[in-house]
Amino acid sequence: MYNYIKGVISEIRADYITIENYDIGYKIYTPNPFAYTLGASVTLYLYQKVTDDEIALYGFHSVDERDLFLKLISVNGIGPKSAKAILAAGNVAAITSAIESGNAKFLQKFPGIGPKASQQIILDLQGKIEFDHTSAFTASIQEVDEALHALGYSQKEIQKVLSKLDQEKPTNELLKDALRWMLK
Repeated sequence: MYNYIKGVISEIRADYITIENYDIGYKIYTPNPFAYTLGASVTLYLYQKVTDDEIALYGFHSVDERDLFLKLISVNGIGPKSAKAILAAGNVAAITSAIESGNAKFLQKFPGIGPKASQQIILDLQGKIEFDHTSAFTASIQEVDEALHALGYSQKEIQKVLSKLDQEKPTNELLKDALRWMLK
């Protein structure tokens, strides 16, 4: 199994990109191929799917994105195509927050995800996703995260609130907003 690949993007298509690494072009399915730049040097975290008639590589910007993809495809009725569509239209923190809070409406906005599928995702994954999303946030958000930890809130409770905050506000206002969300 492959963990990651570093290389130069030599082709971008609607469903995949090709990464050249030591004169070999790897076809890698990604959630949003057009987010990449032709000729750019990248590192993608991989998932290899092997079936009787296909070997496919799926690539992701971060380990958290790959791990969420793996959790999504473990849900009954959600395959790589649906999981890829979910990740293409949303970010890891927002998707995780929706799953943890039971927000089926949020999940239904993704292509191919109806009421039954969204409920199945929530049922199978709620309480089972633990990522550190604070690395993607600003320093102010990280300070709020630390303050909420010091006040005794769990990481699960904090994750739900952090994705709802406006990162442009100063730290003191962010903390006030976070506490308001916690007390609701």
